[in-house]
Amino acid sequence: MSLEKNEQGKILLQIARAAISRALHVSCAPAAVDENIAWLSQPGATFVTLTQWDELRGCIGSLQACDPLIEDVSNNAVSAALYDPRFIPLAADELDTVNLEVSLLSELQSLDFTSEADALAQLRPSIDGVVFEYGPYRSTFLPQVWESLPQPRQFLARLKAKARLSEDFWAEDIRLSRYTVSKWRETDYSREYAHG
Repeated sequence: MSLEKNEQGKILLQIARAAISRALHVSCAPAAVDENIAWLSQPGATFVTLTQWDELRGCIGSLQACDPLIEDVSNNAVSAALYDPRFIPLAADELDTVNLEVSLLSELQSLDFTSEADALAQLRPSIDGVVFEYGPYRSTFLPQVWESLPQPRQFLARLKAKARLSEDFWAEDIRLSRYTVSKWRETDYSREYAHG
């Protein structure tokens, strides 16, 4: 990937915002992707997070790189804006009040552990995104969630709760995987780039 990460992030954010704008039938400057299409056509896994007045407004993503990156980020942006079941769909007149963040995920790495204490000891606060799996139950937290849940025990407990299990649940056949992210926020870029 020849583009520097900062420029890559700017393009992914533009693609995400343009996709939401199209879905809401709002005019928006197209993302500048013509000369950079090669890396965008490679498979990629992203999460798109919307915040509004510093509160979560939607977050949807992919854990595995199956679709071309440009499709993955576009689809997840629209899903986060309109189909996150925790929120009512974003309205067109709200578009200027939300800020976007795009996280590009690494490949998942399975963790080997002998107990919950062993699993907790392997987690790297502020670095690891974690996927929890037990039978049909599955959940994930991005590494950004460590900001509000800085202790591994608390982080894992809330991850279990997100999977609709009790926070003290443990079983031998629990599976945990981790990943890292490169992330970009619209608010990290200068005012000339910012929307609105």
